[in-house]
Amino acid sequence: MISVFDKSGVVELAQGLAEAGVTIVSSGGTARAIADSGTAVTPVSEVTGAPEILGGRVKTLHPMIHGGILANRSVPEHMQELAAGSITPIDLVVCNLYPFERAVAHPSVTEAEAIEQIDIGGPAMVRAAAKNFYSVAVVVSPDSYAAVLAEIRASGGVSDELRATLAAEAFRHTAAYDAAIGAYLGRAEDMPDRLVWDADKIFDLRYGENPHQSAAFYKSGRLASGLAGAEQLGGKELSYNNLLDLDAAWGLTSELEGPGAAIIKHSNPCGAAVADRLHLAYERALECDPTSAFGGIVALNRACDAATAEAITKIFTEVVAAPDFDADALEALTTKKSLRVLRMPGFTQAEREVRSVAGALLVQSPDPSDDGREAKVVTTAEPTREQWDDLRFAWVVAKHTKSNAIVFASHGVAVGVGAGQMNRLEAAELAARRSGDRSKGAVCASDAFFPFRDGLDAVVASGVAAVVQPGGSVRDDEVIAAADEHGIAMVFTGRRHFRH
Repeated sequence: MISVFDKSGVVELAQGLAEAGVTIVSSGGTARAIADSGTAVTPVSEVTGAPEILGGRVKTLHPMIHGGILANRSVPEHMQELAAGSITPIDLVVCNLYPFERAVAHPSVTEAEAIEQIDIGGPAMVRAAAKNFYSVAVVVSPDSYAAVLAEIRASGGVSDELRATLAAEAFRHTAAYDAAIGAYLGRAEDMPDRLVWDADKIFDLRYGENPHQSAAFYKSGRLASGLAGAEQLGGKELSYNNLLDLDAAWGLTSELEGPGAAIIKHSNPCGAAVADRLHLAYERALECDPTSAFGGIVALNRACDAATAEAITKIFTEVVAAPDFDADALEALTTKKSLRVLRMPGFTQAEREVRSVAGALLVQSPDPSDDGREAKVVTTAEPTREQWDDLRFAWVVAKHTKSNAIVFASHGVAVGVGAGQMNRLEAAELAARRSGDRSKGAVCASDAFFPFRDGLDAVVASGVAAVVQPGGSVRDDEVIAAADEHGIAMVFTGRRHFRH
């Protein structure tokens, strides 16, 4: 029984089955494709004695089909019932389903149109065949055609081992299909009572965070977007840690205004900058912390040109990601055989962020873009126009830095980053130490409020002239008074950006 939406390789499969003496039953467009190739095929309606009805909604839902699929060949009573009903056993079911996710991804699709893409007969046949895998082989992917055909040619049937493997794949196939439909129909629910996660493996990874851990890279759903939609143009295979850092880098650069670059190490920015030319943005980002940038991940939010590529190749870099690459830039980067070069799709915000913990999942809505434009001044001093630009830039970088996070910025460049510290004062001291003299007249962003004035005192002592923070501490008045005492400008955003 062959009934497929994806007709890749189906004609060749049908021809091979026919040559092996297999009788083929099919329906609709699949039957026409097989018949047009000159291969004998029996229409489903001839087997069932009933025409397709309801515009094709009912074709294979019939005892002549499902009896032939579900009969357990080791149960005499089942075989007697088949004989009494003149039902022919079906040994092989080849079926894949309407591309529901692809259909609903189109912005113009209506709910009524989406519902018509919900396959009923296909999943029923697939599940029936998979349940009866002791007797029936079920194939849901063209990738399995060759293996099935090879066994049929060699032995006249499909081995127990392959049937069991195919059955497991079939149940995963229908589960993923139902998950996509459930997600679409429940799209208005923020946190549903049951979360069904569908992911397809893109490729295996050499190992996880450490060599003794196994790992693989999966894409969420059938459509490749975000990191799953990246095209690797050169270099070694990506690692688990590369992908984690790439996610951080691409998220940061996607929020930068103007030509921008970010250098990521261990999921934290060790450099970020914007400039009127891309190579200047990269060079200034590198100046923030060139020691940590060694072996880092570089992300660019504009097509990489030759000048930027040349600058990148001067230091050992693990990955370069950009929306595109000029021919000269690509040639320069791919001469570095170990440098992974990725052409990235447009940034895609995840609908939900999911992290595993022991025995459970943590799920949250994503942290949306926020450049601090709604921030309000809480001090007597007002930021200058240049300081406002730097405050917005620093705020974006702080959002993408592990908490506790303090970021110093000046003229569109992150000059000091204090990331992942256990207290905010040490984060401030680390940012000040890394910035050195560049902190004079710089601005500071804090991903959460200063719980005491000591953190503010520390950044001001380093030369910072303006601060952006969420506010919300019980000691806000004390911190505001300290800022006024120092004569600096401070703005509150009303929104924090913890990143754990």
